[in-house]
Amino acid sequence: MKIDKINNLLELFYQQYEKQNKEDVFLQSLKDIEKKYTWSDVYKNIMKLSEEISKYINKGDRCLLISENRPEWMIADLSIMLSRGTTVPAYTTYVERDYDYIIDDCTPSIIIVSNQAQYEKIKNIILKKDFIKKIIVFEKIKDFDNDFILNTENIFKKVNYYKKDLMSLNIIRQDIACIIYTSGTQGKPKGVMLSHGGILNNCEGSYNLLKKFISNNPKFLTWLPLSHSYEHTVQFVQIVVGAKVNYAESIDKLIKNMEDCSPEIMTAVPRFYQNLYQKINASFNKVTGIKKILINQTVRLGKKKLNKKNLSLIENLMNFICEKLIRKKIKNQFGGKLKAFISGGGALDQEVGSFLNAIGLPTLQGYGLTETSPVVSCNPIDDIRVQTVGPPFKGNLVKIADDGEILVKGENVMMGYWKKEKETNEVLKNGWLFTGDVGEFDGEFLKITDRKKDIIITPGGDNISPIKIENDLNKSDYIEQSLVYGDNKQYLICLIVLSGEKVNTSEEEIRKEIEKINKNLSKIEKIKKFLIIKDQFTIENGLMTPTLKLKRYKIINNYKSEIEKLY
Repeated sequence: MKIDKINNLLELFYQQYEKQNKEDVFLQSLKDIEKKYTWSDVYKNIMKLSEEISKYINKGDRCLLISENRPEWMIADLSIMLSRGTTVPAYTTYVERDYDYIIDDCTPSIIIVSNQAQYEKIKNIILKKDFIKKIIVFEKIKDFDNDFILNTENIFKKVNYYKKDLMSLNIIRQDIACIIYTSGTQGKPKGVMLSHGGILNNCEGSYNLLKKFISNNPKFLTWLPLSHSYEHTVQFVQIVVGAKVNYAESIDKLIKNMEDCSPEIMTAVPRFYQNLYQKINASFNKVTGIKKILINQTVRLGKKKLNKKNLSLIENLMNFICEKLIRKKIKNQFGGKLKAFISGGGALDQEVGSFLNAIGLPTLQGYGLTETSPVVSCNPIDDIRVQTVGPPFKGNLVKIADDGEILVKGENVMMGYWKKEKETNEVLKNGWLFTGDVGEFDGEFLKITDRKKDIIITPGGDNISPIKIENDLNKSDYIEQSLVYGDNKQYLICLIVLSGEKVNTSEEEIRKEIEKINKNLSKIEKIKKFLIIKDQFTIENGLMTPTLKLKRYKIINNYKSEIEKLY
């Protein structure tokens, strides 16, 4: 498949559809095992749903899509594109005021929602908006008799429908495919306009990465919200490789779901890998005797190989034993077929990446942002350098500005922010996207060293990365979550959420734990005071984004008075 010659994402789907056994299952829900769609089902349902959507929208009209991950998500996305509309995905974790903001901002003609719970969140809003022409739902809801609401179950049952030729659509690579809102870590979300070509460019880079190690028709497990640019593009990569896509039940059931469907690939954000690292490490720490020796050797030799250091004859023999007795057992806990985890959506701690690769769970760190469709670079399976985010994808130009900021240019760069010309011009200059991330680039591998907006600047002018220190704190058995603060202050403090098993730990014990961590930090990075807080930072309480990043400005504002008492 020559992805660089494909005009749009519907053409991409059709070319792969033509190659597949039409009755093979393509999309499978793990929450509802009966909910599965063959390649033929997906093709027909795209046609049927598009025929309905086309009655209510004009070219370029926005269609808001609010749904948890499920097979109908991809069908709806492609149906909107076929209707010449623009998909606007929204997180299911939003509350009513969030939807009100996005609906006012993008003025959708159609809103697609998954179920009763999601419908309830927008029910009061839609009564006030005369630009909304139809609501489409995936499941039956209480207001089902309302003529304003259509149900996909009825639409998919239609026998007669018009088949559009997906290879002769007047959609080019420069046309807008979707508007994806940023997660709002720095304030109000902005709608990022992404083109068909930008996403196709990402698909080409991803295919070149994956083709080295995946099988034909590989299994994927998807759980990161499809409303996030990372997973939104991954669904088109899944089309490129002819995957069978399994939609996870929930984040809590991920390991169980991996055992259920034995995926080769899973994409996730650093928080997932951090939790995995803590859980595996905790179980390793309980082991004694010969098994403890084997585990220590597995980690040591795995890291040595990862760092491209030669193993002696005895070490090779020991590594072979570790492979059979330890790594194979670990892999089996994740379904036994895993070829790679792919990490994106934030910086992966180097120790976490090294550890997972060493114990037989290949973890490829990549880098990107919503504004780059979203991938810029990723580590290849045959040359993993955990301290980096890999080489840029083909077609991506990367350079470092004088102040260290990473600049990106290429087809994958956004068309701009929806209705925000000023904000667009602030980050897009002469075709170069100013990412807000700080890094180093040796012409081959890109390394992220900081994030401009998250940098703490001391009164003495020193720049400190809070994320680096938080990664060290979060590796402690005592600490579940942390936030480091100290911009323009004489010293750093941190907010700490204790891990479940350690909630009754005394302040004195935590102080000793922080003193241990401080030993590995420079003088200006050391934590002088801390505050233990009871409530976790979660998506539900608005202190984390749906991709599990801290909403720093909001957390700091919430604990402002307590923080000030520490100074």
